Order: sequence, then structure tokens, then C-alpha cells
Amino acid sequence: MEAMRELLRGSLKSSLGGMREEDRLAAAWTVACGRAMAEHGAVVGYAAGVVRVEVADLMWMRQMASLGGVLEREMARISGVPVAAIHFELKKN
Repeated sequence: MEAMRELLRGSLKSSLGGMREEDRLAAAWTVACGRAMAEHGAVVGYAAGVVRVEVADLMWMRQMASLGGVLEREMARISGVPVAAIHFELKKN
């Protein structure tokens, strides 16, 4: 299963080359954190190495924040965009 995941990550990275950095990060989001988690957050911005992710509720924000370092590394690796940090913010209703 891990081999298939690596193949998908590599394939996605090579297909993102011509996109804006923020779009590349948004595309990498689901692969980096998995479908279940990705459904509760979305990349809404990127500047100076910081990815902004809008999160549906506090429970999911805590879960994502606890995986922050892993998500930073995975998103950078998949997207090819430097990620120094991810800032999680609650979605405004």
C-alpha cells in the first residue's frame, strides 16, 4: 500500500509543475492528510512559506494541528513548494 501511495505522490508532484504555488498546495492537501481529514479543511492561502488552512470546526483543527509537522513535510514534498508552517484557522460561518 505504501508503494502505491508513493507512486501517487510522485505522479501528482510531476503533474503540478505549471500551477501557482497555492493551487499546487491545495491539490497536495488531500494526498498529504487523507480524504477524511481533507474534507474538513481547505487551503485558502500561501505566503512566505506559510500555508493557511481553513478548518470546519475546533475538533478537526486540534487533530490537524497535532499532525502539523507531518503535514508540512508531506505537503512540501508532494507539491514541490517550500512549507515552513501551516496556520490553521476556523472557518467563519
